Amino acid sequence: MAALIYVTNMSLDGYIEDENGDFALYPHDDEVFMTYTDLVGSVGTFLYGRRLYETMAPWETDASLAAQSPLTAEFATVWQDTDKVVYSTTLSEVATARTRVERRFDAASVREIVASATNDLTVGGADLAAQAFAAGLVDECHLFVWPWIIGGGKSALPSGLRTELTLLEERRFANGVLQLRYRIGA
Repeated sequence: MAALIYVTNMSLDGYIEDENGDFALYPHDDEVFMTYTDLVGSVGTFLYGRRLYETMAPWETDASLAAQSPLTAEFATVWQDTDKVVYSTTLSEVATARTRVERRFDAASVREIVASATNDLTVGGADLAAQAFAAGLVDECHLFVWPWIIGGGKSALPSGLRTELTLLEERRFANGVLQLRYRIGA
């Protein structure tokens, strides 16, 4: 059975974006980037909030990203070859293939998608992930903790959620990033 995985970058103090809404906070690092590519390479579907989708869409719509290096070319290919569901009440059309828009998050529908999937799914965007957490749908978290304190902004993890996590894996990168992989529950 497939798993629903929450993957995010976050500061050491727990934020994915700063108080101005900027989440382009984390500098490019080849070693971390290869890990992202390996992680998403096994994913069959990305579930995105609108903002994250719009941030990621250039991996298909802007050829200059893939042209930067063999690493970025590989990521672009992986991203383009993966199905995407964007949850948005305002997005009227999408700029990428293999993408559909859903107007609202429906836990029962997502549960069916996960149950019928042959590959894992990721959920991205803190607001969308919070809805998936609240519905009890998230099976794992992959947190990339950057050695930065940004002092405020949007929390990477939902408030009001209380659950036990089981550490499955940790990895330290040369740039100080720590990847933590948790299973939800004991």
